[in-house]
Amino acid sequence: MDLNNALSIATSGLEGNQYALGVLSQNVSNASTTGYVEEVANLNSADTTGTGSGVTIGLTTRNVNNALQGSLYTQNAEVAALTVQNNSLSAITALQGSTSSDSGSSATLSDEVGNLSNAITALVSTPSDATARSTVISNAQTLASSINTLSSTYQAQRQAAQDSITAEISSVNTDLTTIGVLSKQIMSLKVQGMSTADLENQRAAAMSDLSSYMSVTYTETSKGDMLVKTADGTQLPTYPKDSNNSILSTYPTTDSNSTGTSTLEPSSTWPLTTDDVTITATSSITASDTSSYIPAITLVGSTTDLTSHLTGGELGANIDLRDNVYPKMQAQLDSFSSTLATRFNDQGVKLFTDASGDVPGSSTTAVPPDGIVGFSSTIQVGAAIAADPSSLSEDGSTDTALALLQTTLGSDSPAAPGSGLGVDGNISTGYSGSQTLANLATSLTSAQAQVASTVSASLTTATSVQSSLTTKVSNVSGVNVDNEMSNIIALQNAYTANAKIVTAVKDMFTALLDAV
Repeated sequence: MDLNNALSIATSGLEGNQYALGVLSQNVSNASTTGYVEEVANLNSADTTGTGSGVTIGLTTRNVNNALQGSLYTQNAEVAALTVQNNSLSAITALQGSTSSDSGSSATLSDEVGNLSNAITALVSTPSDATARSTVISNAQTLASSINTLSSTYQAQRQAAQDSITAEISSVNTDLTTIGVLSKQIMSLKVQGMSTADLENQRAAAMSDLSSYMSVTYTETSKGDMLVKTADGTQLPTYPKDSNNSILSTYPTTDSNSTGTSTLEPSSTWPLTTDDVTITATSSITASDTSSYIPAITLVGSTTDLTSHLTGGELGANIDLRDNVYPKMQAQLDSFSSTLATRFNDQGVKLFTDASGDVPGSSTTAVPPDGIVGFSSTIQVGAAIAADPSSLSEDGSTDTALALLQTTLGSDSPAAPGSGLGVDGNISTGYSGSQTLANLATSLTSAQAQVASTVSASLTTATSVQSSLTTKVSNVSGVNVDNEMSNIIALQNAYTANAKIVTAVKDMFTALLDAV
């Protein structure tokens, strides 16, 4: 081994140190970047015909545990979903008060039914008292107004969920196509034998963001591609392909067969699409009436409904709120409201009607006047009885008032509809309909409060698990700035040592030339 070899080896050491320092710099600068995984500089010992010849620079790799990373993505989706549901349901619990005996609440439906009962009791004692009659009407109007407010809040939150779905589809598309664009670049570089760690980290960041919108899993192929699937295994495309499975250069648009940009760039309009609509109490994913139809989420250019496959995360949570949670709450309230109106009407008093003065029919899947769907949004004190409260106790008699009190408020007949509810007839209240009005109101409030309570408790647990997983992922794959700084010092020392060798060789060459 001669001076030329020593110079070559030292020079390769300097180049290797520079490369490693660049990787460390990338790590430190991204220490706080969400989803970033520590990159590792790989230097390999080189030899020529068995004789050491310095180092060669290998491919930069990522220090990642895919199984642990996948678990974190799953947990991210769960926390995001529960957060969305918890925030949405808080608007409902704020209106309903508490059924707990020590809560001090006086604004629950059962409280207001109790106030109406007390007013009727007072009317029994003084049937000719105009003030007592007015109090009955006033308390009935308060009850009806509370029902209206609850119903409108269900629909407002359901509409908010629908609006969020439309926006989230755009974000999901951007993440999926970002993954596709990066995967194409990664596959191209791998073929050339070049490092792809930076691109893989960018792709991981997109995957991390995607996991907040839905539950997803991923698989990395040997060629560098990333296959993204929903929780139930449905594969989501990340870039368009032709019939020969070759990647196209542009993303299709949603409104024609034309293409967008001339290069493959992230798109917010592909591969998923849906329409924005206004939600009503009769809106359903199976409705044939276009005014009530909730559009499916499909692939661009396809009619295949993917909605049920998109679970978890913000998107999955909003789909569940829109299609399951709030329709059930609406059905529970419609069941209570129709029973309230029917039981009074059975005693010959139309105290509660819809805006047209009708008591809803018995159909659990039709809208008023034939059925009960959406009745709680229009229930009011009958216009006739509001204008002439004397019909509550005609001629000063207590008979009507007693019948109202004893039969309507104290009876469990007719039973409130408990199944076959909603426009699709597939909803059940989850509790017995054979209860007094006050108990029905309590059952409704308790059932809906339990939904919110379960979500809140689950969110606390899921967040704790997420924090634990985040710490584990950080310990394995995250950037430890202290360690990186120690490595920088080691590289500085190695660089100085290699530089000294170069200087020594230079001095030796100079001495040799001087001697000649």
